[in-house]
Amino acid sequence: MPFLILTRSGFDDAVSNVGAPGAALHINPGVASDDEVAALRAAGAVVHILPSMVDPKKTDQVELALQAAARDGDPVWLERGTAATPPAAPAVAHEPGDNTSAEEHEALHHRLARTAGAVARAALRGLSPGGRQPMTVPYLGFGNAGKLWVKGRVLDESIFREQAGDDSRWSNLMALYQRLESDEVAGARVRAHFQGQSHETVTDRGGYFSFEIVPTQPVPGGWQTVELELPDSRGEDGQPVRTKAEAMVPAPTARFGIISDIDDTVLWTNVTNKLNMALMLARSNAHTRKPFKGVGAFYRALRHGAGGNEDNPVFYVSSSPWHLFGPLVEFLRLQGIPVGPLLLRELGVREVFKLTSHGNHKLEKIELILSYYPDMQFVLIGDSGEQDPEIYTEVVRRHPKQVKVIYIRDVNPDPARIEALDKLIAEVSATGTQLILAPDSVFAASHAAAEGLIHVDRLASVRSDKKEDDSVLPGA
Repeated sequence: MPFLILTRSGFDDAVSNVGAPGAALHINPGVASDDEVAALRAAGAVVHILPSMVDPKKTDQVELALQAAARDGDPVWLERGTAATPPAAPAVAHEPGDNTSAEEHEALHHRLARTAGAVARAALRGLSPGGRQPMTVPYLGFGNAGKLWVKGRVLDESIFREQAGDDSRWSNLMALYQRLESDEVAGARVRAHFQGQSHETVTDRGGYFSFEIVPTQPVPGGWQTVELELPDSRGEDGQPVRTKAEAMVPAPTARFGIISDIDDTVLWTNVTNKLNMALMLARSNAHTRKPFKGVGAFYRALRHGAGGNEDNPVFYVSSSPWHLFGPLVEFLRLQGIPVGPLLLRELGVREVFKLTSHGNHKLEKIELILSYYPDMQFVLIGDSGEQDPEIYTEVVRRHPKQVKVIYIRDVNPDPARIEALDKLIAEVSATGTQLILAPDSVFAASHAAAEGLIHVDRLASVRSDKKEDDSVLPGA
């Protein structure tokens, strides 16, 4: 596995934490002495001294060095320098549909899954700029008139930059790895202030915290602001580090709620293939990804409801990790899809691309949402690719009166899968609820209009939205 080492501190970290036998080290001139290089080679390492000095602060020089180090197709681990360089990023990644063999795809899958492995962490541990203040990353919360749920994470770095539509795949890859390799702060005290009350908690091992706030006065509908602070961390002004969290309370006009999956329902992620999902995330961003055809108009129609101004709340439950919260919210906003609370998955980076079942996570999050709104009915939206139909059927079993209708986007033509779905449709129908297997958003919207969930006039906008997407997306 090649290492690109540009500084003395990077050399010291790599040598002290990486076994020499088999390691390929590409080292800046002057970083290591001749004796040190000879000792590494005697221990079995393959040492290459770069032909010219590479400035770790100049991205173009770093990219060229990475390309040279990656000529054999392996990923190259890059130390984190003082400039906006990517932490531990693979320099080469094959795309789905190329001529790469299955064995090479599988090898790449394992290499991507190792991004948070001990080797990468060791190489990065001592190289981050010192003196950084912890940052609080608040997520979108929700609640009712009597309580609010607020969640966030405390990290010890603020290196996330805004992405743009003309970003290169390399820039997208850097941004992805920066998010996945962000350093959490465990045991940090966090205070929340709302309606004159203060609440305090401590972050867990992953740096996460959450509050269930019971206010002194009923909370009106709309987005509520909760002040967050880190009492033990001071900013440049000498005051505790502060930020704001937003929590949504449904409007009094809301007639029902919407709970939607994201992966392969709103946004194509190919979540059933973790390798292809990783490559998609690495080569695109919120500006360049596109939603499934007609999704934006359909979700806006559900938000407005049959009355046109119902302001029905939308929640998103996904197996994606919290690391991707920012890009997902940005994606929703850029695509004109109603923004609502996202309930994602707490994962270490080591687990992000593992082929694990996420059904329990989604069911738990849906249960949490329903517990806040026991008198509200919900429209559940997902796809047939993974476990959404089974999860939603279980929700119907537990809460038959709270599910209005289930829309499942049909993405799996396998006869065995279709037979399993037919059984679920029959089971759900026996409770008085419908599970609709829809080929696209127009079909689902037509059914929703017939059921009085959206205004019939909205069908034209869903069809138009789908036609516009047809010009930029492959058939779905």
